[in-house]
Amino acid sequence: MHPSPYLPRTVVAAALALFLVPALVLFGAAPRAHALDNGLARTPPMGFNDWNAFGCDVSEQLIEQTADYLVSSGLKDAGYAYVNIDDCWMASQRDSGGNLVPDRTKFPDGISGTAAYVHGKGLKLGIYESAGTATCAGYPGSLNHEQQDANSFASWGVDYLKYDNCNNQGVPWQQRYNAMRDALHSTGRPIVFSMCEWGEDSVWTWGAATGNLWRTTGDINASFGSMLSIYHSNVQLARYAGPGAWNDPDMLEVGNGMSFTEDRSEFSLWSEMAAPLIAGTDLRKATPATLSLYGNRSVIAVDQDPLGKQGTQVSSSGGLDVLTKPLSNGDVSVVLFNENSSAATISTTAAAVGLPAASSYKLTNLWSNVVSSTSGGISASVPGHGSVMYRISAGSGSSTGTTHPLVGASSHRCLDAAGGATAAGTKIDIWDCSGGGNQAVTVTAAGELRLYGGTQCLDAYDNQTASGTKVELWTCNGGANQKWQLNPNGTITGNQSGLCLDVTGGDQAAGNVNGTALELWSCNGGANQQWSLG
Repeated sequence: MHPSPYLPRTVVAAALALFLVPALVLFGAAPRAHALDNGLARTPPMGFNDWNAFGCDVSEQLIEQTADYLVSSGLKDAGYAYVNIDDCWMASQRDSGGNLVPDRTKFPDGISGTAAYVHGKGLKLGIYESAGTATCAGYPGSLNHEQQDANSFASWGVDYLKYDNCNNQGVPWQQRYNAMRDALHSTGRPIVFSMCEWGEDSVWTWGAATGNLWRTTGDINASFGSMLSIYHSNVQLARYAGPGAWNDPDMLEVGNGMSFTEDRSEFSLWSEMAAPLIAGTDLRKATPATLSLYGNRSVIAVDQDPLGKQGTQVSSSGGLDVLTKPLSNGDVSVVLFNENSSAATISTTAAAVGLPAASSYKLTNLWSNVVSSTSGGISASVPGHGSVMYRISAGSGSSTGTTHPLVGASSHRCLDAAGGATAAGTKIDIWDCSGGGNQAVTVTAAGELRLYGGTQCLDAYDNQTASGTKVELWTCNGGANQKWQLNPNGTITGNQSGLCLDVTGGDQAAGNVNGTALELWSCNGGANQQWSLG
């Protein structure tokens, strides 16, 4: 979580990036260690950690409110189970018996009371400590207190321990981490062991016998450059991951300041790499756009697939990356990721991503839910810093001729013919999804988006092609202004204008309310131009 006082984090990261990972790629490495046999984390842990958004400003209220929100938002049902407390939760000194003491100002009911609340919501509680004499923020560490502290954690009802690396006094990594592993085991309580060891000492080569997950790098921050650097390191380590033992590229920064496109790439890449999905943002204040990422169950299913394979990189020429991940039912998940700042076409083949020979393949876009088929080529135009993610199987399929609501990412509301009216010229807006015919969009082979069972079409007003052109309902007439393209990147563009279907002002929270009109606008990567078939 924080830099070591004995070796600067930047030195460690640079040394690993320059020497260790290339050596693994070129010369191979020892087989993955036998996994820790505690029966936990058979799929990558999912949940929340307060550090990235709050630092030391942790409290019982924050943890309990986050637990409430995981339930009310549906994220608990999507798999987010752990509510994890990071550094600064304890008093500055141990008590007279040498025990850790919760800060009673921050946690008036103690950790045990907080755990009881979280457990009452059907969730699990995580705690933080360091494998040194002090935590990274200077609170008492667990070095030489392992069993005493593990007993405290177990008695409080803790389910997950994040164990950091600060103030380690130069004691060997494995010695310190194995001591806590054994102490946790001795308590008899099932506690997931997360080793925040910063990717030092080639932890991936021995981590599986010690913990359930291990950090593979230094800390992440909310920038594309940081995310990209960590991805480059973590993607090389697929051979070491599996059920019960996971490479951990750090918490998700989704919602903390990157663009929507970059956030979606991070969530796609972390899921493809079978990484823990630990939200590092204030979920209580998350926008619908952020929640559309955290809550995408199709992408989560790739991360949580019980086969437990981490995705591998098939190609990465010129920063145009192809990743593939085999799934338990025989499908393959493929991510096309564009590291560059400009849009580019990324292509691969069914054979290259490990699919069996077949006459055709069904591609389900996991962000837009659009289904298509291919005879073997897999290709998409991918925006700069963006990604396209498919689930692919032998067979065929198409969204053409099917009827769905169209859900906007920025609002989680549906494309809607205002007021349920059917007259030509009716405004097209967004509204709470209701299942009505005025929200039932049929995709036709001609590229039309028809409502009301196919009698009326989505229409760019008066054949206009300028940004700001309103979108309305009109009698289907085959005109170019009624033809639309559902793109792999989640946008919908007008064939005549090349502009994106846009929620007016939807790049601001106030622009996503019921009744907000749709228009054509220059494509800009905003969440208010992203759509999925419901």
